[in-house]
Amino acid sequence: MSVTTPQIQASRTESGLPSTRPVWLVGILATLAGAVVTEAFALVARAAGVPMEAASPGAEDAAEIPVGGFFGGVLFWSVAGIVLAVVLARWAKRPARTFTVTTVALTALSLAGPAVAPHTATSTQIVLAASHVVAAAVVVPLLARRLTHVRR
Repeated sequence: MSVTTPQIQASRTESGLPSTRPVWLVGILATLAGAVVTEAFALVARAAGVPMEAASPGAEDAAEIPVGGFFGGVLFWSVAGIVLAVVLARWAKRPARTFTVTTVALTALSLAGPAVAPHTATSTQIVLAASHVVAAAVVVPLLARRLTHVRR
């Protein structure tokens, strides 16, 4: 039976984990993971027969969402999340909490887009909204976990 001090135990659980990597790097890795999972989700929906055509506000017709479109969307929008995480890591008193609250609120707001997408099947609107939640469910916890280890 070995006895370990809390300091030794803490260093064992943190060494080599994302908690020791730069916030931006964890953000990139989380984004890639979120993009892969979200694209896989969309591919399953596509295989199940959900039409992948959506229209932007003001558009006359729905346009096809190409394979890889969900992946690209997650990459594009996650850049803002990575920038937010880096800024909060530098200046926020409680970066993980602030990041989580902000990104959950932004994810909730993002659900309005699919809900009001014109010329878009209801099943597609549901998949689009769910994909926002899927991406956030992967990216946000990974970055928030990293932000809990910010040292001042």
